[in-house]
Amino acid sequence: MALRPVQVNIKALDASAVGRFWAEALGWSAYSPGVTTYVGPAGGPVWPDPVAVGIDVVPVPEPKTATKNRVHLDLATTSAAHQAELVARLQTLGATPADVGQGSVPWTVLADPEGNEFCVLEPREIYRDTGPIAAVVVDCSDPRAMARFWGEAMDWTLHEVTDDQAVLRSAKGAGPYLEFLRTPGVQTVPDRVHLDLLPYPGDDKAAEVARLRALGATDLDLGQGDVPWTCLADPEGHEFCVLAPSP
Repeated sequence: MALRPVQVNIKALDASAVGRFWAEALGWSAYSPGVTTYVGPAGGPVWPDPVAVGIDVVPVPEPKTATKNRVHLDLATTSAAHQAELVARLQTLGATPADVGQGSVPWTVLADPEGNEFCVLEPREIYRDTGPIAAVVVDCSDPRAMARFWGEAMDWTLHEVTDDQAVLRSAKGAGPYLEFLRTPGVQTVPDRVHLDLLPYPGDDKAAEVARLRALGATDLDLGQGDVPWTCLADPEGHEFCVLAPSP
């Protein structure tokens, strides 16, 4: 039994506008089958996508606080010219420069129209085949502990683990990486961005949730009420949801 990350969940005051931004930013398409706006590779809605990790933008009544998100996206580029062009295009779409204390670095830190931080990376060989999203990056205190939990929770392969970072990727060798970076500070507000996981067809969601609890996950009440997904937190308090498989 194992789970797979299928989408990054982003909370927004205007889910359709933020969804359109991310669709334009990634060269993907935005679909609004219901309350949320799903952003995935162009060519028609396929969920879950067999390679990409999509974005699901969920409307909420509260705006983002000034606190930096603990989860963000890193976008891939293929050359210095591509990086500069992408940064310029994103700013015309409504992105703004963001200062998260990064100092002088080769990547560019921006925020989407509702203040969610993300990075446009300089070209890196490791991300040459990821698609537009190079990595989903999670701030944490103990990357080794996160590697233990998430390595057991998901079917992704652990590529690297040190005191400073842990790196996982789909065993298929496709799509983005999931990276845990040691970062000072602790959680002070609910996560604005989190991962949604999905069991494989035929696997039992309740059994998967029980397995996660045994690994150290805790139940989380976000006021979600009676819903088909289960909200949990990992051992460092990062929120995530286990979705129900489609019937």
